Amino acid sequence: MIFVKLFYTFFMIGLFGFGGGYGMLSLIQTEVVVNHHWMTSGEFTDVVAVSQMTPGPIGINSATYCGYTAVHKEFEESLAGLPLELTSVAGSLVATVAVVLPSLILMIIIARLFLKYMKTASVQSVFKGLRPAVVGLLGAAVLLLMTEENFSSPKEDLLHFAISCLLFAGAFIGVWKKWISPIKMICLCAVIGAILL
Repeated sequence: MIFVKLFYTFFMIGLFGFGGGYGMLSLIQTEVVVNHHWMTSGEFTDVVAVSQMTPGPIGINSATYCGYTAVHKEFEESLAGLPLELTSVAGSLVATVAVVLPSLILMIIIARLFLKYMKTASVQSVFKGLRPAVVGLLGAAVLLLMTEENFSSPKEDLLHFAISCLLFAGAFIGVWKKWISPIKMICLCAVIGAILL
């Protein structure tokens, strides 16, 4: 059943998604695009864009949208007399709860133990090991989104590819050098993309 698959998939993503929402993106993309085929790579890129622009953590926003889409594509008609939209909202709810639940459980446990053991060498060693893994997950999220669907290709449309690369470089440098906030950069790139592409 799709709801059980959704719950298990997003529970595991929530359990192993170190590094916050951006760290989860590569895990979410692998599961929903590659393993389960609930959406295409292009659709997932749209999910990421919308999830960045809406309030709340990007990982949870992405899970909500992916849950809706997965159920919507699975049934494509009403289920047990319920409207498809209502059934799809249930998919959103299942995916959202599943991705948040591991963090909730772990934070309750950790909050009780952290103050007591945070200065120990073994706990500090765990954090030192997690830091490079988090950077790797963030890097993987970036590389997984660098596809022809997002940038085009020089063979298909050289102008579109060049504009996409310039937008990427401009956004990266602008946010990295702290010239412009990420929210303003998203809006600016959306306007530039609408005009030029």
